[in-house]
Amino acid sequence: MRLLLITPDYPPATGGIQLLCARLAAHSRHCCEVVCIGAPAPLGVFLGGRARRAERAGVMATPRLRSQLASVAMLNATALARALALRPDAIVSGHIVASPAAVAAQRITGAPVIQMLHAEELGRRPALTRFATARAAASIAVSSHTRDLAISLGAPAQRLHVIHPGVDLPAAGAPPARQGLRPPTIITVARLTDRYKGFDVMLKAMPLIRARVRDARWLLVGEGPLRAELSQGAAALGIADALTFAGAVDDATRDRLLDEADVFAMPSRLLPGGEGGEGFGIVYLEAGAHRLPCVAGNVGGALDAVIDGRTGLLVDPTDHAAIAEAIVTLLTDRELARRLGEAGWRHAQSHSWQRMAGQIDDLIERLPAGRPHPR
Repeated sequence: MRLLLITPDYPPATGGIQLLCARLAAHSRHCCEVVCIGAPAPLGVFLGGRARRAERAGVMATPRLRSQLASVAMLNATALARALALRPDAIVSGHIVASPAAVAAQRITGAPVIQMLHAEELGRRPALTRFATARAAASIAVSSHTRDLAISLGAPAQRLHVIHPGVDLPAAGAPPARQGLRPPTIITVARLTDRYKGFDVMLKAMPLIRARVRDARWLLVGEGPLRAELSQGAAALGIADALTFAGAVDDATRDRLLDEADVFAMPSRLLPGGEGGEGFGIVYLEAGAHRLPCVAGNVGGALDAVIDGRTGLLVDPTDHAAIAEAIVTLLTDRELARRLGEAGWRHAQSHSWQRMAGQIDDLIERLPAGRPHPR
């Protein structure tokens, strides 16, 4: 089968959606062509109406313009033209902003549309969510939380399917040696952009943690506009020496830092009104793949990514004292931390990208061709 994947988010840009789309394209058993938004480009490229072929085979990248609206419009126009030329057997819309082109192509070619749903974008664009899910032959939610959000916005429940993302597994080898040779380390891997990731609550938890684990440190891996605010907050709390910013790092460095840490913590919360939040949290699986026990919020997609009491501890993400207690427990009870880390490793092993792509391929193959939904 020929698949057309339309997405605004794709490598070399980083993020969970980018990774999911790239791994779907790489591991699908079908021939998958991608139309995405690429690198920034001057206005003249846009006026010329050109999309460029990326060096990677099967990837067509449209220019990223100064306006996100213009970038998305360019993506949709290019994707529709490509769909009419390619005549794919199925179209995967990697984000609801790609749904206008996907739905238009479905109407013209009869190729069924599979709409990917993540989380935060649904509440931000409820009308577009209803448009996309009402017309797609099937929609894929990355977690039960995302499925429930979509249904609350009017998505047809009978055409919603929960398929979890996967994880890149490290090369087989001996488990990381966590023998207390370094200061007890709590690690968070996330772009310093979204407040719902719980950076502020972690900051409040650190003095409580250090009161019981004196030399504990918090290592933040990622970059973004919240860095200065967090640095100032740590100084105000008198824990500037406990917070280390690693910045944006490559995958090999991230893997090494995960191997050297003792606990992974990212207590993501929901947005006001109970919307958005963590769609799934691939990073929890990444931590588990490195045998790290997790501390996560007991809401959102983390409920699917972390098994409470088995691969990590789920706590109220707004309660800094509860977060501190969970982290101290894992830093001081090394047998519990080891047991949760081993279970996290086994959990990650069951979430390969090949499994995810295979489930999506199976869904696509079950869809009736040539019957686009009229609404």
